[in-house]
Amino acid sequence: MSTSDKDLQDFMIGLCLAIASSIFIGTSFILKKLGLLRYARKEAMRAGQGGYGYLKEWMWWTGMILMTSGECANFAAYAFAPATLVTPLGALSVIVSAVLSARILKEKLNILGKVGCVLCVLGSTMMVIHSPKEQEIHSVYDMMMKMKEPAFIVFGAILLIVAIVSIVYFAPKYGQKNVLVYVTICSSLGCFTVMGCKGVGTAINATLRGNNEFTNWMTYFLIGVIVVCILLQLNYLNRALDTFNTAVVTPIYYVFFTSFVITGSAILFQEFEKMPALDIVGDLCGFLVIVVGIFLLNAFKDMKISWRNLPKAAKEPEIPETDSVGSTGVTNSTFADIREIEARISRNMSADCITRTISEESDSNENEYSTDKHNGSSPIHEI
Repeated sequence: MSTSDKDLQDFMIGLCLAIASSIFIGTSFILKKLGLLRYARKEAMRAGQGGYGYLKEWMWWTGMILMTSGECANFAAYAFAPATLVTPLGALSVIVSAVLSARILKEKLNILGKVGCVLCVLGSTMMVIHSPKEQEIHSVYDMMMKMKEPAFIVFGAILLIVAIVSIVYFAPKYGQKNVLVYVTICSSLGCFTVMGCKGVGTAINATLRGNNEFTNWMTYFLIGVIVVCILLQLNYLNRALDTFNTAVVTPIYYVFFTSFVITGSAILFQEFEKMPALDIVGDLCGFLVIVVGIFLLNAFKDMKISWRNLPKAAKEPEIPETDSVGSTGVTNSTFADIREIEARISRNMSADCITRTISEESDSNENEYSTDKHNGSSPIHEI
C-alpha cells in the first residue's frame, strides 16, 4: 500500500480504538457503581468509609477490567490516529456514562443533559470528518527530530514552568480557593502525558511492523515521562475533585486539557500544516460544540428541567383591567383574579376602613341628630 493508504488505514484503526475506549470507560463507571451498591446492601461499612469488601464483588471487577481495557485501547489509539482526534473523543465516555446511569441506575437525565449528549455526538462527528488523516511521525527518530524544533521547545518550557510554579507556589496558597490552580497543573502535565503516549504508541507500532524501537533510549525516556506525569496528574485531579464540585471541575478540566493537547499536537506534530483552512475551522468548531455539550451535561444535571415545565407555545389570556368596582370591592369582570378579590375584601374589612366608615356615619348622624331627645346627647356619642 502507498503511504496515504497506510495513513488512512491507521486513522480508521485509531478511530475505532478511541470510540471503543470511550464505550469501555463509560460502561465501567456503571458496573463499578453497581458493585459498590451491591456491597453497600450487604455490609454496614461503605467503601467511602474505608471498607474494602467491594473487592469480593464480581460486578466491581468487571467494571475494573473494562476500565483497564478502555485505557489500553485509548493508549493504542494514539499510535494510529492524531492526538487532536483521540483526546476530544474522550468526551464520548461521559455520554455513555450519563445514558447508562439514566437507564440502569435510574438517575435523572434532564432535557439540558440530553441536549448536551446530542451536541457531544455532533461535535465528535465534525472532528472525525475534519481532523487530519495523515500521520506526521512513523518512528521515534521522527519524533526526536520534531522535538528539537524551537517552537516546541518554547511551548514545552512554558508548560513546564507553569506546572512547577503552580505546584510550588500557587497550590499551597490558592489551591483550596480557586479551582483553576489544580486544573491547570493537571492539564499542563496531561499534555506531556499525551505526547509521551503518542511517542510510545508509535514505537510499539513500528516494532510490530519489524522496526524495533525499544533499542532507542528515547522510548524509555518517554515511558518515564508518562509514569511521572500520570502520578502527579492523578494526585492533583483527586484534590480538585475532593475540594470542588464535580460539575464544575469536569467541564473546566476537559476544556483546559484538550486545549493544551490540541495546541501541543499542532506545534509538535504539525498536524494542521497540510490541512485546508476549511478543515481547520471545522475541527475547531467541532471541539467547541463538544465543550458546550459537556458544559450542559454537567453544569445543570441537578436541575429539574423537563419537557413538561418548559414554557408553553400558547400565551395565557391576559386579565382585562376594569374601572367599575362594586360595593363589596369586587370587580365586575368575569376574569377577575381571585387574589385581587381577596385583597380588596381584606382592605375593606380592615380595622382602619371600619373606623373610617364609622367616622363618616358619625358625621352624618351628628348633623341629622344634634342631640338625643331623651338623654340629651347624640346616639354616636352614646355608642
